[in-house]
Amino acid sequence: MLPRFKHVEKKMNGQKLGLDFGKVIMGATKNGRADTSFLGTTFAEAMKSLPEEGAIESTRQLVELFSGDVWIISKCGPSVENKTKGWLKHWNFYEKTGLSRAKVRFCRKRHHKAGICRQLGITHFVDDRLDVLIPMDGIVSNRYLFGEQRKGTEIPAWATAVGNWRQLLEQFPGSHSVLGP
Repeated sequence: MLPRFKHVEKKMNGQKLGLDFGKVIMGATKNGRADTSFLGTTFAEAMKSLPEEGAIESTRQLVELFSGDVWIISKCGPSVENKTKGWLKHWNFYEKTGLSRAKVRFCRKRHHKAGICRQLGITHFVDDRLDVLIPMDGIVSNRYLFGEQRKGTEIPAWATAVGNWRQLLEQFPGSHSVLGP
């Protein structure tokens, strides 16, 4: 059993959070370079991909804040799905965050994430891609565009841009960054 965060004051009762996996939970870079170890490499190489800075600690806090209603929803093919499942196990993600193993969903096309969100009743979703968040209009009321975007990318008024996990945590009442200043 994970210890509770004493600083979580207000729960997000009745709310549900969806998280993308690649470039949100699993890091986008390694040693300053794009990390493509999930794409076209061996299972063993994929396990070396690092979590995004703060992902594990922040997910743990969000699982508590959302009373366990946190889901990973990832678009990928069968090979990357297998690697993702292995990565979550390899990094002890479930044990470290309190996320239920049953709360992971995969789909083969990006726009299918919207249907999964509708089915699950997701109210907040975090993804690094606008083309994933756009089809969620009318389904997910709070959409967060995660990470550094290409220069010149216009952020729509309906999206909240968050550059990292610290900025994401700042969006939720009652949460406090566990990542320091």
